[in-house]
Amino acid sequence: MSEQAIADASPLILLARAGHFDLLRAAGKRVLVPAPVVSEIERRGEADVTVRALREADWIEVVPGPPIPPPIAAWNLGPGEAAVLAYAASSPGTVAILDDRPARRCADLLGIPVRGTLAVVIAAKRQGAVSHIRPVVESLRKAGMYVSEQLIDKVLALVGE
Repeated sequence: MSEQAIADASPLILLARAGHFDLLRAAGKRVLVPAPVVSEIERRGEADVTVRALREADWIEVVPGPPIPPPIAAWNLGPGEAAVLAYAASSPGTVAILDDRPARRCADLLGIPVRGTLAVVIAAKRQGAVSHIRPVVESLRKAGMYVSEQLIDKVLALVGE
């Protein structure tokens, strides 16, 4: 578990839709969400499951959107992804929770530690928050996450399922 993690919208949305929002606690001792990500999610409306999950999760800390440094701005990412990466880049020990491929490439090139939604699920399994990953992965797929059978097999083998 990292010291702290900062999450983008897509992992929050997928975990909330799948009914596994609390698994995000496995991402870090502190779980942060930048204000631009909160704004993006709130545009979904009061009835949205992710909006409700964010409001009910007193363990999530909303942080202001940091200034976006030029190396991140050059990637033309969305405001949420850029804020997540900028915060993680300026805060050693922070892991960015992102699924977006261009944002992950940017993070890799800049040396920013990144985990995706599946890595959060693996961490939750290792911490004992879930006993089996397959049902969680299946619920994430039903919630709209694209993941290949090959990747599912790799993840299951990694955790001994």
